[in-house]
Amino acid sequence: MKRDLYIDFAKGFATLAIIFIHTVFWSGQFYVPTELRVLSLLIDVPLFYALSGLTSGNNIEKTFYRLLKLQITFMIFVTFLFFLDYFFKVFGLNMFGLDWMKDFYSTFGSKYVPHSITDVPQWQNLGNWYLHQYTNADTFPVVMGSFWYLKVYFILTVFGVLILRFFPKHISWFIGLCLGLTLLFNLFPQFYPTGQVGYVALYLGIFLIAHQLKGKKIATKWLPLLYGILLIILVCLFWNSGKELFLKMNKAKFPPKLLYIFWSSFSLLTLFVLYNRLKINKNNFITYIGKNAIFYYFAQGMSSSLVYFIVVLLKDSIPWGILLVLIFAINILLAVIIAEGLKKIDAFGWKTLQYLRKKTASV
Repeated sequence: MKRDLYIDFAKGFATLAIIFIHTVFWSGQFYVPTELRVLSLLIDVPLFYALSGLTSGNNIEKTFYRLLKLQITFMIFVTFLFFLDYFFKVFGLNMFGLDWMKDFYSTFGSKYVPHSITDVPQWQNLGNWYLHQYTNADTFPVVMGSFWYLKVYFILTVFGVLILRFFPKHISWFIGLCLGLTLLFNLFPQFYPTGQVGYVALYLGIFLIAHQLKGKKIATKWLPLLYGILLIILVCLFWNSGKELFLKMNKAKFPPKLLYIFWSSFSLLTLFVLYNRLKINKNNFITYIGKNAIFYYFAQGMSSSLVYFIVVLLKDSIPWGILLVLIFAINILLAVIIAEGLKKIDAFGWKTLQYLRKKTASV
């Protein structure tokens, strides 16, 4: 079956959008206007859940094998991250002293300063990362700030494939259940559960809607109506509440509230509209990122942490618009370099596991 390059292109574009979001929301807190930070959330992680729905099937064995491979790749990455973070702290502490280390961490903001800087590895952190409890990686705070997506992805993929396999004729009922729960949680905030329930309810619904659209095309006659509804809602929100409502957008993302759901609907609708319309016939830089999206997703957490230091040096000497373009370009460049390195580390990790399997099998 021929690979759909539109899916790769959309994944690559969404990954670049995540890099932009983390550019303006993390280091960008020092100089980027709030309005632009809110605008960046138009294209966000819901696209990844929708793209997963467009490409998923009901083969449980294949899905679980894919999730197992992803888990192992994740464990290889966080193991590398753990030792990199540890050696950086030990090197910095030994070479420059405690005061320099505290100044270093204060660059990320006071909440990222460790309670104690020690040269003893915190092995419990690595174990927590393996189990998707994302305690902070001090040297690369954006990495763990990005990983909430991964835990939700694992959960909804398991639920999704079970629904597709055992309830193929009742998918619409499950979509209604997911969206109904999301609406209930938002209308009655006192019932909004802690943990991952609210996330999974919404994003599983998006996943299933996308699967229902797999191989289909939204009729052209419906496009003015669908976009028109979103624009009318947008006008009403501004009319009643003004831009102050949208300045709270990031708070509406964790966990997802109706405002954020509406805001992300523009990009979701556009994704489905262009699906089976926009033809990507040749591989390019964006499709390459899409094919290697997981490595770029890991890499952008590291690169978005590193650009902090450039921002701290330049934020008072360069106009914010020029600085944003510069930092975003550097962030992409660093993400490319790191992602390519992570691919090699991942390959080495898999070879090591295969070597150990052969050795233990012969015992």
